[in-house]
Amino acid sequence: MMTTNAGDEPVRRDVLVIGAGFGGLYMIYRLRELGLTFEAVEMASDVGGTWYWNRYPGARCDVVSLEYSYSFDEALQQEWEWTERYATQPEILRYANHVADRFDLRRHIRFNTRVTKLEWDDDRSRWRAHTDSGPGYDVKYVITAVGCLSAPKPPEIDGVDDFRGTTLFTSMWPHEGVDFTGKRVGVIGTGSSGVQSIPVIAQQAEHLTVFQRTPVFSLPARNAALDPDYVAEYKRHYAEYRRKALEARTGIIIERGLESALEVAPEARRERFESCWNQGLFACLSASYTDIMTDERANTLVADFVRSKIAEIVHNPSVAEDLMPQGYPYGAKRVCLDSGYYDTFNRTNVDLVNLRREPIARITETGIRTSERDIPLDAIVFATGFDAITGPLLRLNIRGRGGLALEEKWAAGPRTYLGLQTNGFPNLFTITGPGSPSVVSNMIVSIEQHVDWIARCLRDLRNRGVDTIEPDAAAEDKWVQHVNDVAAGTLYPRANSWFMGANVPGKPRVFMPYLGGVNVYRETCEEVAADNYRGFVLGTR
Repeated sequence: MMTTNAGDEPVRRDVLVIGAGFGGLYMIYRLRELGLTFEAVEMASDVGGTWYWNRYPGARCDVVSLEYSYSFDEALQQEWEWTERYATQPEILRYANHVADRFDLRRHIRFNTRVTKLEWDDDRSRWRAHTDSGPGYDVKYVITAVGCLSAPKPPEIDGVDDFRGTTLFTSMWPHEGVDFTGKRVGVIGTGSSGVQSIPVIAQQAEHLTVFQRTPVFSLPARNAALDPDYVAEYKRHYAEYRRKALEARTGIIIERGLESALEVAPEARRERFESCWNQGLFACLSASYTDIMTDERANTLVADFVRSKIAEIVHNPSVAEDLMPQGYPYGAKRVCLDSGYYDTFNRTNVDLVNLRREPIARITETGIRTSERDIPLDAIVFATGFDAITGPLLRLNIRGRGGLALEEKWAAGPRTYLGLQTNGFPNLFTITGPGSPSVVSNMIVSIEQHVDWIARCLRDLRNRGVDTIEPDAAAEDKWVQHVNDVAAGTLYPRANSWFMGANVPGKPRVFMPYLGGVNVYRETCEEVAADNYRGFVLGTR
Protein backbone atom coordinates (compact mmCIF):
# COMPACT_ATOMS: atom_id res chain seq x y z
CA MET A 1 0.00 0.00 0.00
CA MET A 2 1.04 3.62 -0.54
CA THR A 3 2.72 5.10 2.54
CA THR A 4 2.29 8.60 3.96
CA ASN A 5 4.11 10.49 6.67
CA ALA A 6 2.39 11.74 9.79
CA GLY A 7 1.90 15.41 10.53
CA ASP A 8 3.35 18.04 8.24
CA GLU A 9 6.51 16.18 7.28
CA PRO A 10 6.54 15.98 3.44
CA VAL A 11 6.71 12.64 1.67
CA ARG A 12 10.07 12.38 -0.07
CA ARG A 13 10.08 10.73 -3.48
CA ASP A 14 11.83 10.97 -6.85
CA VAL A 15 8.64 11.85 -8.74
CA LEU A 16 5.19 13.24 -8.04
CA VAL A 17 2.48 12.63 -10.64
CA ILE A 18 -0.54 14.92 -10.48
CA GLY A 19 -3.68 13.34 -11.89
CA ALA A 20 -4.98 9.80 -12.39
CA GLY A 21 -6.75 10.04 -15.72
CA PHE A 22 -5.39 8.28 -18.79
CA GLY A 23 -2.17 10.32 -18.71
CA GLY A 24 -1.50 9.74 -15.03
CA LEU A 25 -2.30 6.02 -15.15
CA TYR A 26 0.11 5.35 -17.99
CA MET A 27 2.78 7.54 -16.39
CA ILE A 28 2.51 5.49 -13.20
CA TYR A 29 2.93 2.31 -15.24
CA ARG A 30 6.09 3.61 -16.91
CA LEU A 31 7.61 5.04 -13.72
CA ARG A 32 7.25 1.69 -12.03
CA GLU A 33 9.21 0.12 -14.89
CA LEU A 34 11.99 2.68 -14.33
CA GLY A 35 12.34 1.76 -10.69
CA LEU A 36 12.01 5.34 -9.47
CA THR A 37 10.28 6.17 -6.20
CA PHE A 38 7.03 8.00 -6.89
CA GLU A 39 3.48 8.69 -5.85
CA ALA A 40 0.47 10.14 -7.62
CA VAL A 41 -2.24 12.40 -6.23
CA GLU A 42 -5.76 12.71 -7.59
CA MET A 43 -8.43 15.15 -6.43
CA ALA A 44 -11.23 12.70 -7.28
CA SER A 45 -12.06 9.62 -5.24
CA ASP A 46 -11.06 7.25 -8.05
CA VAL A 47 -9.34 7.05 -11.42
CA GLY A 48 -10.66 8.24 -14.78
CA GLY A 49 -9.89 11.95 -15.01
CA THR A 50 -12.35 13.73 -17.28
CA TRP A 51 -14.39 10.53 -17.55
CA TYR A 52 -14.78 10.45 -13.78
CA TRP A 53 -16.26 13.95 -13.62
CA ASN A 54 -18.21 14.28 -16.86
CA ARG A 55 -21.15 11.94 -16.23
CA TYR A 56 -23.84 14.07 -17.84
CA PRO A 57 -26.59 12.39 -19.90
CA GLY A 58 -25.33 11.33 -23.33
CA ALA A 59 -21.63 11.77 -22.53
CA ARG A 60 -19.49 9.75 -24.90
CA CYS A 61 -16.19 9.97 -26.77
CA ASP A 62 -15.99 11.46 -30.26
CA VAL A 63 -13.06 9.25 -31.31
CA VAL A 64 -13.94 5.66 -32.19
CA SER A 65 -13.42 3.32 -29.24
CA LEU A 66 -10.96 0.99 -30.95
CA GLU A 67 -8.64 3.97 -31.47
CA TYR A 68 -9.39 5.81 -28.22
CA SER A 69 -7.61 3.19 -26.12
CA TYR A 70 -4.13 2.30 -24.92
CA SER A 71 -1.73 0.57 -27.28
CA PHE A 72 1.12 -0.10 -24.82
CA ASP A 73 -0.02 -3.60 -23.83
CA GLU A 74 -0.96 -6.14 -26.47
CA ALA A 75 -2.94 -8.38 -24.12
CA LEU A 76 -4.99 -5.42 -22.89
CA GLN A 77 -6.00 -4.26 -26.35
CA GLN A 78 -6.80 -7.77 -27.47
CA GLU A 79 -8.85 -8.75 -24.44
CA TRP A 80 -10.85 -5.59 -23.74
CA GLU A 81 -14.20 -5.61 -25.54
CA TRP A 82 -15.76 -2.29 -26.55
CA THR A 83 -19.50 -2.52 -27.13
CA GLU A 84 -20.13 0.61 -29.22
CA ARG A 85 -18.43 2.48 -32.01
CA TYR A 86 -18.33 5.55 -29.76
CA ALA A 87 -18.11 4.45 -26.15
CA THR A 88 -20.26 6.09 -23.51
CA GLN A 89 -18.80 7.67 -20.38
CA PRO A 90 -19.69 4.69 -18.17
CA GLU A 91 -17.94 2.29 -20.52
CA ILE A 92 -14.82 4.45 -20.77
CA LEU A 93 -14.73 4.77 -16.98
CA ARG A 94 -15.01 0.98 -16.67
CA TYR A 95 -12.03 0.73 -19.01
CA ALA A 96 -9.98 3.14 -16.87
CA ASN A 97 -10.86 1.14 -13.77
CA HIS A 98 -9.97 -2.10 -15.54
CA VAL A 99 -6.55 -0.71 -16.47
CA ALA A 100 -5.94 0.45 -12.90
CA ASP A 101 -6.90 -2.98 -11.57
CA ARG A 102 -5.11 -5.02 -14.22
CA PHE A 103 -1.77 -3.30 -13.60
CA ASP A 104 -2.28 -2.72 -9.86
CA LEU A 105 -1.90 1.05 -10.20
CA ARG A 106 -4.19 2.25 -7.42
CA ARG A 107 -1.68 1.47 -4.67
CA HIS A 108 0.47 4.29 -6.01
CA ILE A 109 -2.33 6.90 -5.94
CA ARG A 110 -3.49 9.12 -3.09
CA PHE A 111 -7.10 10.02 -3.84
CA ASN A 112 -9.21 12.95 -2.63
CA THR A 113 -6.08 15.08 -2.63
CA ARG A 114 -5.59 18.36 -4.47
CA VAL A 115 -2.24 20.06 -4.99
CA THR A 116 -2.63 23.64 -3.78
CA LYS A 117 0.90 24.95 -4.43
CA LEU A 118 4.12 23.86 -6.12
CA GLU A 119 7.36 25.61 -5.15
CA TRP A 120 10.80 25.08 -6.64
CA ASP A 121 13.74 25.18 -4.20
CA ASP A 122 16.73 26.61 -6.09
CA ASP A 123 19.23 25.60 -3.42
CA ARG A 124 18.12 21.97 -3.24
CA SER A 125 16.95 21.55 -6.84
CA ARG A 126 13.71 19.97 -5.65
CA TRP A 127 10.01 20.68 -5.73
CA ARG A 128 7.83 21.10 -2.66
CA ALA A 129 4.17 20.24 -3.27
CA HIS A 130 1.51 21.38 -0.82
CA THR A 131 -1.82 19.56 -0.68
CA ASP A 132 -5.24 20.19 0.85
CA SER A 133 -5.24 16.84 2.61
CA GLY A 134 -2.43 15.23 4.60
CA PRO A 135 1.29 15.69 4.04
CA GLY A 136 2.84 17.41 1.05
CA TYR A 137 5.71 16.13 -1.07
CA ASP A 138 9.43 16.77 -1.49
CA VAL A 139 10.36 15.50 -4.95
CA LYS A 140 12.97 15.85 -7.68
CA TYR A 141 10.48 15.80 -10.55
CA VAL A 142 6.85 16.80 -10.98
CA ILE A 143 4.78 15.42 -13.85
CA THR A 144 1.40 17.05 -14.40
CA ALA A 145 -1.29 14.83 -15.88
CA VAL A 146 -4.13 17.21 -15.07
CA GLY A 147 -5.82 17.06 -18.46
CA CYS A 148 -6.75 19.86 -20.85
CA LEU A 149 -10.44 20.08 -19.97
CA SER A 150 -10.57 19.72 -16.20
CA ALA A 151 -10.95 23.29 -14.92
CA PRO A 152 -14.68 24.13 -15.23
CA LYS A 153 -15.48 27.70 -16.24
CA PRO A 154 -18.00 29.29 -13.87
CA PRO A 155 -21.04 30.90 -15.52
CA GLU A 156 -20.82 34.67 -15.88
CA ILE A 157 -24.51 35.25 -15.13
CA ASP A 158 -26.03 37.24 -12.29
CA GLY A 159 -28.25 35.46 -9.80
CA VAL A 160 -26.92 31.90 -10.06
CA ASP A 161 -27.14 31.48 -6.29
CA ASP A 162 -30.71 32.86 -6.20
CA PHE A 163 -32.24 29.93 -8.06
CA ARG A 164 -34.34 27.71 -5.80
CA GLY A 165 -34.55 24.80 -8.19
CA THR A 166 -31.89 22.23 -9.05
CA THR A 167 -28.59 23.62 -10.36
CA LEU A 168 -26.37 21.24 -12.33
CA PHE A 169 -23.03 21.44 -14.14
CA THR A 170 -22.16 19.00 -16.92
CA SER A 171 -18.54 19.00 -15.72
CA MET A 172 -19.50 17.92 -12.18
CA TRP A 173 -22.55 15.75 -12.68
CA PRO A 174 -24.00 13.91 -9.66
CA HIS A 175 -22.75 10.33 -9.58
CA GLU A 176 -26.21 9.06 -8.69
CA GLY A 177 -27.66 10.61 -11.85
CA VAL A 178 -30.62 12.98 -12.25
CA ASP A 179 -34.26 12.25 -13.09
CA PHE A 180 -35.83 15.03 -15.19
CA THR A 181 -39.24 13.39 -15.47
CA GLY A 182 -41.97 16.02 -15.24
CA LYS A 183 -39.42 18.83 -14.92
CA ARG A 184 -39.04 22.11 -16.79
CA VAL A 185 -35.34 22.18 -17.64
CA GLY A 186 -33.08 24.87 -19.05
CA VAL A 187 -29.70 24.08 -20.62
CA ILE A 188 -27.24 26.95 -21.00
CA GLY A 189 -24.52 26.23 -23.54
CA THR A 190 -24.34 24.33 -26.80
CA GLY A 191 -20.77 23.10 -26.92
CA SER A 192 -19.96 19.40 -26.89
CA SER A 193 -21.56 18.62 -23.52
CA GLY A 194 -24.69 20.57 -24.45
CA VAL A 195 -24.97 18.90 -27.85
CA GLN A 196 -24.63 15.46 -26.27
CA SER A 197 -26.93 16.01 -23.29
CA ILE A 198 -29.75 18.01 -24.90
CA PRO A 199 -31.29 15.09 -26.88
CA VAL A 200 -31.29 12.86 -23.80
CA ILE A 201 -32.72 15.49 -21.45
CA ALA A 202 -35.41 16.34 -24.01
CA GLN A 203 -36.63 12.75 -23.94
CA GLN A 204 -37.03 12.87 -20.14
CA ALA A 205 -38.16 16.41 -19.36
CA GLU A 206 -41.66 17.78 -19.51
CA HIS A 207 -40.20 20.78 -21.27
CA LEU A 208 -36.67 21.79 -22.29
CA THR A 209 -35.47 25.31 -23.09
CA VAL A 210 -32.05 25.54 -24.76
CA PHE A 211 -30.19 28.83 -24.30
CA GLN A 212 -27.75 29.22 -27.18
CA ARG A 213 -25.22 32.01 -27.61
CA THR A 214 -23.08 30.58 -30.44
CA PRO A 215 -24.35 27.77 -32.70
CA VAL A 216 -21.92 24.93 -33.31
CA PHE A 217 -21.23 22.73 -36.28
CA SER A 218 -22.30 19.19 -35.41
CA LEU A 219 -22.32 16.00 -37.44
CA PRO A 220 -24.31 12.79 -36.87
CA ALA A 221 -22.16 10.24 -35.02
CA ARG A 222 -23.79 7.24 -36.72
CA ASN A 223 -23.11 5.37 -33.51
CA ALA A 224 -23.94 1.67 -33.36
CA ALA A 225 -23.10 -1.51 -31.54
CA LEU A 226 -19.80 -2.97 -32.70
CA ASP A 227 -20.03 -6.08 -34.84
CA PRO A 228 -17.97 -8.90 -33.23
CA ASP A 229 -16.63 -10.05 -36.60
CA TYR A 230 -15.49 -6.52 -37.44
CA VAL A 231 -13.79 -6.18 -34.06
CA ALA A 232 -12.03 -9.53 -34.42
CA GLU A 233 -10.72 -8.57 -37.84
CA TYR A 234 -9.64 -5.15 -36.57
CA LYS A 235 -7.74 -6.71 -33.68
CA ARG A 236 -5.94 -9.09 -36.02
CA HIS A 237 -4.45 -6.01 -37.68
CA TYR A 238 -4.18 -3.81 -34.58
CA ALA A 239 -0.44 -3.21 -35.04
CA GLU A 240 -1.01 -1.83 -38.52
CA TYR A 241 -3.85 0.42 -37.36
CA ARG A 242 -1.74 1.76 -34.50
CA ARG A 243 1.07 2.54 -36.93
CA LYS A 244 -1.34 4.39 -39.20
CA ALA A 245 -2.59 6.44 -36.25
CA LEU A 246 0.97 7.49 -35.37
CA GLU A 247 1.53 8.57 -38.95
CA ALA A 248 -1.75 10.49 -39.15
CA ARG A 249 -1.90 14.25 -38.72
CA THR A 250 -4.44 14.04 -35.88
CA GLY A 251 -3.59 10.59 -34.55
CA ILE A 252 -6.94 9.47 -35.99
CA ILE A 253 -7.12 7.13 -38.96
CA ILE A 254 -8.97 8.93 -41.71
CA GLU A 255 -8.76 9.28 -45.47
CA ARG A 256 -7.40 12.71 -46.29
CA GLY A 257 -8.20 14.46 -49.57
CA LEU A 258 -5.30 15.19 -51.93
CA GLU A 259 -6.79 18.06 -53.93
CA SER A 260 -8.27 21.50 -53.43
CA ALA A 261 -12.00 21.80 -52.81
CA LEU A 262 -11.95 24.65 -55.33
CA GLU A 263 -10.59 22.48 -58.14
CA VAL A 264 -13.24 19.76 -58.29
CA ALA A 265 -16.65 19.78 -59.90
CA PRO A 266 -19.55 20.80 -57.61
CA GLU A 267 -21.21 17.41 -58.05
CA ALA A 268 -18.08 15.51 -57.01
CA ARG A 269 -17.52 17.85 -54.09
CA ARG A 270 -21.08 17.40 -52.86
CA GLU A 271 -20.71 13.64 -53.14
CA ARG A 272 -17.55 13.77 -51.02
CA PHE A 273 -19.25 15.95 -48.41
CA GLU A 274 -22.25 13.61 -48.31
CA SER A 275 -19.92 10.65 -47.79
CA CYS A 276 -18.31 12.39 -44.82
CA TRP A 277 -21.70 13.32 -43.37
CA ASN A 278 -22.73 9.68 -43.51
CA GLN A 279 -19.48 8.31 -42.07
CA GLY A 280 -19.90 9.87 -38.65
CA LEU A 281 -16.28 11.01 -38.24
CA PHE A 282 -15.88 14.57 -36.98
CA ALA A 283 -12.53 15.07 -38.77
CA CYS A 284 -13.77 13.79 -42.13
CA LEU A 285 -15.11 17.04 -43.57
CA SER A 286 -12.08 19.03 -42.41
CA ALA A 287 -9.80 16.50 -44.10
CA SER A 288 -11.93 16.03 -47.22
CA TYR A 289 -9.79 18.45 -49.24
CA THR A 290 -6.36 19.95 -48.68
CA ASP A 291 -7.51 23.53 -48.20
CA ILE A 292 -10.61 23.27 -45.96
CA MET A 293 -8.78 24.69 -42.95
CA THR A 294 -6.50 27.09 -44.84
CA ASP A 295 -8.66 28.74 -47.51
CA GLU A 296 -11.76 30.68 -46.54
CA ARG A 297 -13.44 30.00 -49.87
CA ALA A 298 -12.97 26.23 -49.52
CA ASN A 299 -14.11 26.36 -45.91
CA THR A 300 -17.28 28.23 -46.84
CA LEU A 301 -18.23 25.37 -49.15
CA VAL A 302 -18.18 22.94 -46.21
CA ALA A 303 -19.94 25.37 -43.87
CA ASP A 304 -22.70 25.95 -46.41
CA PHE A 305 -23.08 22.20 -46.82
CA VAL A 306 -23.60 21.67 -43.07
CA ARG A 307 -25.99 24.62 -42.91
CA SER A 308 -28.01 23.03 -45.73
CA LYS A 309 -28.21 19.83 -43.71
CA ILE A 310 -29.53 21.73 -40.69
CA ALA A 311 -32.19 23.27 -42.93
CA GLU A 312 -33.20 19.81 -44.13
CA ILE A 313 -33.45 18.36 -40.62
CA VAL A 314 -35.11 21.16 -38.63
CA HIS A 315 -38.72 21.72 -39.67
CA ASN A 316 -39.15 25.29 -38.42
CA PRO A 317 -37.16 27.57 -40.77
CA SER A 318 -36.56 30.27 -38.15
CA VAL A 319 -35.28 27.72 -35.61
CA ALA A 320 -33.10 26.14 -38.29
CA GLU A 321 -31.67 29.58 -39.09
CA ASP A 322 -30.85 30.18 -35.43
CA LEU A 323 -29.05 26.83 -35.25
CA MET A 324 -26.83 27.58 -38.26
CA PRO A 325 -23.32 28.67 -37.28
CA GLN A 326 -22.29 31.97 -38.84
CA GLY A 327 -19.31 34.26 -38.56
CA TYR A 328 -16.54 31.73 -38.01
CA PRO A 329 -14.96 28.99 -40.13
CA TYR A 330 -16.11 25.40 -40.05
CA GLY A 331 -13.76 23.40 -37.81
CA ALA A 332 -12.20 26.43 -36.11
CA LYS A 333 -14.27 25.50 -33.07
CA ARG A 334 -14.32 21.85 -32.05
CA VAL A 335 -16.81 20.10 -34.34
CA CYS A 336 -19.31 18.02 -32.36
CA LEU A 337 -20.64 14.55 -33.03
CA ASP A 338 -24.25 14.09 -32.00
CA SER A 339 -27.04 11.57 -31.65
CA GLY A 340 -30.10 13.42 -32.90
CA TYR A 341 -29.15 16.94 -31.82
CA TYR A 342 -30.82 18.89 -34.63
CA ASP A 343 -33.82 16.53 -34.69
CA THR A 344 -34.42 17.38 -31.03
CA PHE A 345 -35.59 20.86 -32.04
CA ASN A 346 -38.52 19.29 -33.91
CA ARG A 347 -39.94 18.08 -30.60
CA THR A 348 -42.96 19.95 -29.27
CA ASN A 349 -41.45 20.08 -25.76
CA VAL A 350 -38.24 21.86 -26.84
CA ASP A 351 -37.68 25.60 -27.33
CA LEU A 352 -34.57 27.44 -28.47
CA VAL A 353 -33.63 30.86 -27.11
CA ASN A 354 -31.15 32.76 -29.28
CA LEU A 355 -29.10 34.68 -26.73
CA ARG A 356 -27.66 37.00 -29.35
CA ARG A 357 -31.16 38.27 -29.97
CA GLU A 358 -32.61 37.70 -26.50
CA PRO A 359 -29.80 37.72 -23.90
CA ILE A 360 -30.11 36.45 -20.34
CA ALA A 361 -30.60 39.34 -17.90
CA ARG A 362 -30.24 37.24 -14.77
CA ILE A 363 -31.22 34.03 -13.04
CA THR A 364 -34.12 34.43 -10.64
CA GLU A 365 -35.52 32.31 -7.82
CA THR A 366 -37.89 30.59 -10.23
CA GLY A 367 -36.00 30.43 -13.52
CA ILE A 368 -34.27 32.62 -16.10
CA ARG A 369 -35.13 36.16 -17.03
CA THR A 370 -34.15 37.22 -20.53
CA SER A 371 -34.37 40.68 -22.04
CA GLU A 372 -37.89 39.78 -23.20
CA ARG A 373 -39.51 37.46 -20.62
CA ASP A 374 -39.34 35.25 -17.55
CA ILE A 375 -38.93 31.53 -18.23
CA PRO A 376 -39.98 29.34 -15.26
CA LEU A 377 -37.70 26.34 -14.66
CA ASP A 378 -37.32 23.49 -12.18
CA ALA A 379 -33.71 22.73 -13.11
CA ILE A 380 -30.89 24.61 -14.84
CA VAL A 381 -28.00 22.75 -16.49
CA PHE A 382 -24.83 24.76 -17.07
CA ALA A 383 -22.94 23.37 -20.06
CA THR A 384 -20.61 26.36 -19.98
CA GLY A 385 -17.31 24.66 -20.73
CA PHE A 386 -13.80 24.91 -19.34
CA ASP A 387 -10.82 27.15 -18.81
CA ALA A 388 -9.03 24.87 -21.24
CA ILE A 389 -5.43 23.68 -21.50
CA THR A 390 -3.76 26.29 -19.27
CA GLY A 391 -6.48 26.52 -16.60
CA PRO A 392 -5.77 23.14 -14.98
CA LEU A 393 -2.06 23.99 -14.76
CA LEU A 394 -2.41 27.53 -13.44
CA ARG A 395 -4.70 26.47 -10.61
CA LEU A 396 -1.80 24.39 -9.23
CA ASN A 397 -0.22 27.71 -8.14
CA ILE A 398 3.23 26.88 -9.51
CA ARG A 399 6.32 28.94 -8.65
CA GLY A 400 9.64 28.24 -10.32
CA ARG A 401 13.12 29.71 -10.16
CA GLY A 402 13.32 32.82 -8.00
CA GLY A 403 9.69 32.41 -7.00
CA LEU A 404 8.44 33.21 -10.52
CA ALA A 405 4.75 32.35 -10.80
CA LEU A 406 3.72 30.32 -13.86
CA GLU A 407 0.69 32.61 -14.12
CA GLU A 408 3.07 35.58 -14.48
CA LYS A 409 5.28 33.75 -16.98
CA TRP A 410 2.19 32.95 -19.06
CA ALA A 411 0.49 36.34 -18.63
CA ALA A 412 0.51 36.92 -22.40
CA GLY A 413 -0.13 33.28 -23.27
CA PRO A 414 1.49 29.92 -22.54
CA ARG A 415 5.18 29.51 -23.32
CA THR A 416 6.62 26.02 -23.55
CA TYR A 417 9.20 24.03 -25.42
CA LEU A 418 7.44 21.17 -27.23
CA GLY A 419 4.56 21.49 -24.79
CA LEU A 420 6.69 19.46 -22.37
CA GLN A 421 8.48 22.03 -20.23
CA THR A 422 8.73 25.76 -19.52
CA ASN A 423 11.91 27.79 -19.04
CA GLY A 424 12.35 28.79 -15.40
CA PHE A 425 10.53 25.70 -14.10
CA PRO A 426 13.12 22.89 -13.96
CA ASN A 427 12.12 19.25 -13.71
CA LEU A 428 8.44 20.11 -14.30
CA PHE A 429 6.89 18.09 -17.13
CA THR A 430 3.44 18.60 -18.62
CA ILE A 431 1.62 15.74 -20.33
CA THR A 432 -0.23 17.15 -23.37
CA GLY A 433 0.59 20.71 -22.34
CA PRO A 434 0.09 23.86 -24.44
CA GLY A 435 2.28 23.86 -27.52
CA SER A 436 1.68 20.15 -28.18
CA PRO A 437 -1.04 18.51 -30.36
CA SER A 438 -3.15 17.61 -27.30
CA VAL A 439 -6.81 18.57 -27.94
CA VAL A 440 -6.47 18.74 -31.73
CA SER A 441 -5.51 15.08 -31.77
CA ASN A 442 -6.53 11.69 -30.48
CA MET A 443 -5.69 12.34 -26.82
CA ILE A 444 -4.69 8.74 -26.10
CA VAL A 445 -2.15 8.75 -28.93
CA SER A 446 -0.71 12.05 -27.70
CA ILE A 447 -0.71 10.90 -24.06
CA GLU A 448 1.22 7.74 -24.85
CA GLN A 449 3.77 9.68 -26.91
CA HIS A 450 4.33 12.23 -24.14
CA VAL A 451 4.56 9.65 -21.37
CA ASP A 452 7.02 7.52 -23.36
CA TRP A 453 9.17 10.58 -24.07
CA ILE A 454 9.18 11.70 -20.43
CA ALA A 455 10.01 8.17 -19.22
CA ARG A 456 12.90 7.97 -21.67
CA CYS A 457 14.11 11.39 -20.57
CA LEU A 458 14.06 10.47 -16.86
CA ARG A 459 15.96 7.27 -17.59
CA ASP A 460 18.59 9.16 -19.58
CA LEU A 461 18.98 11.84 -16.91
CA ARG A 462 19.50 9.21 -14.23
CA ASN A 463 22.02 7.30 -16.32
CA ARG A 464 24.00 10.48 -17.02
CA GLY A 465 23.88 11.77 -13.47
CA VAL A 466 21.95 14.87 -14.48
CA ASP A 467 20.01 16.68 -11.74
CA THR A 468 17.92 19.24 -13.64
CA ILE A 469 16.42 19.78 -17.07
CA GLU A 470 14.60 22.81 -18.41
CA PRO A 471 14.25 24.48 -21.82
CA ASP A 472 16.74 27.02 -23.02
CA ALA A 473 14.98 30.40 -23.31
CA ALA A 474 15.95 30.73 -26.98
CA ALA A 475 14.64 27.25 -27.84
CA GLU A 476 11.39 28.03 -26.04
CA ASP A 477 11.00 31.32 -27.91
CA LYS A 478 11.63 29.56 -31.21
CA TRP A 479 9.06 26.85 -30.46
CA VAL A 480 6.42 29.34 -29.35
CA GLN A 481 6.95 31.28 -32.57
CA HIS A 482 6.68 28.08 -34.59
CA VAL A 483 3.42 27.11 -32.88
CA ASN A 484 2.04 30.60 -33.57
CA ASP A 485 3.22 30.58 -37.20
CA VAL A 486 1.63 27.21 -37.92
CA ALA A 487 -1.67 28.33 -36.41
CA ALA A 488 -1.54 31.64 -38.32
CA GLY A 489 -1.38 29.67 -41.57
CA THR A 490 -4.81 28.19 -40.84
CA LEU A 491 -8.34 29.43 -40.21
CA TYR A 492 -8.36 28.29 -36.56
CA PRO A 493 -7.49 31.69 -35.02
CA ARG A 494 -10.53 33.27 -36.72
CA ALA A 495 -12.96 31.78 -34.20
CA ASN A 496 -13.51 32.84 -30.60
CA SER A 497 -12.93 29.29 -29.38
CA TRP A 498 -11.63 27.70 -26.22
CA PHE A 499 -8.62 26.70 -28.34
CA MET A 500 -7.88 30.44 -28.26
CA GLY A 501 -8.91 30.96 -24.62
CA ALA A 502 -11.62 33.30 -25.93
CA ASN A 503 -14.33 31.74 -23.74
CA VAL A 504 -12.69 32.99 -20.51
CA PRO A 505 -12.88 36.73 -19.78
CA GLY A 506 -9.43 38.27 -19.49
CA LYS A 507 -7.58 35.21 -20.78
CA PRO A 508 -4.89 35.92 -23.41
CA ARG A 509 -6.17 35.25 -26.91
CA VAL A 510 -3.55 32.82 -28.21
CA PHE A 511 -4.02 29.58 -30.11
CA MET A 512 -2.69 27.06 -27.60
CA PRO A 513 -2.35 23.60 -29.25
CA TYR A 514 0.20 22.69 -31.93
CA LEU A 515 -1.30 22.23 -35.39
CA GLY A 516 1.75 20.85 -37.16
CA GLY A 517 0.51 17.29 -36.87
CA VAL A 518 0.98 14.40 -34.46
CA ASN A 519 3.34 12.72 -36.92
CA VAL A 520 5.58 15.75 -37.40
CA TYR A 521 5.51 16.56 -33.69
CA ARG A 522 6.52 13.03 -32.70
CA GLU A 523 9.43 13.07 -35.12
CA THR A 524 10.57 16.43 -33.75
CA CYS A 525 10.51 15.16 -30.17
CA GLU A 526 12.50 12.07 -31.15
CA GLU A 527 15.11 14.17 -32.94
CA VAL A 528 15.46 16.47 -29.93
CA ALA A 529 16.03 13.55 -27.56
CA ALA A 530 18.47 11.82 -29.93
CA ASP A 531 20.48 15.06 -30.27
CA ASN A 532 21.36 15.14 -26.55
CA TYR A 533 18.06 16.84 -25.72
CA ARG A 534 18.69 19.77 -28.02
CA GLY A 535 17.15 22.97 -26.70
CA PHE A 536 17.13 21.77 -23.09
CA VAL A 537 19.65 22.79 -20.43
CA LEU A 538 20.91 19.81 -18.45
CA GLY A 539 22.37 20.72 -15.06
CA THR A 540 24.20 19.07 -12.17
CA ARG A 541 24.46 20.33 -8.63
